[in-house]
Amino acid sequence: QVELVESGGGLVQAGGSLRLSCAASGLTFSDRAFGWYRQASGKQRELVAAISSGGSTEYAVSVKGRFTISRDNAKNTVYLQMNSLKPEDTAVYYCNVPSPYPMDDWGKGTLVTVSS
Repeated sequence: QVELVESGGGLVQAGGSLRLSCAASGLTFSDRAFGWYRQASGKQRELVAAISSGGSTEYAVSVKGRFTISRDNAKNTVYLQMNSLKPEDTAVYYCNVPSPYPMDDWGKGTLVTVSS
């Protein structure tokens, strides 16, 4: 069965950096696109970054220029490098397949808290 396990979150000061990881299993990793989503308290879940099977990327305006999504097919892992973090980046971050639609069974996510 498909399993996506997020890790790497934590508490960081504004302006700092974190690198999130999403370890995938139960699917053909190299054939799939992946996305990072986040949900802040009281807010809707939003897609912040996505990467295609070929390596093309998309970013939400709010994170463009600060976040970088990448993938390592040999490790079946997707990464989100987050730089210049802001308090408004505070959220639970999840990975999922963005197309044709995200799976209903979201993982636990990893909490990112940015302090000021």
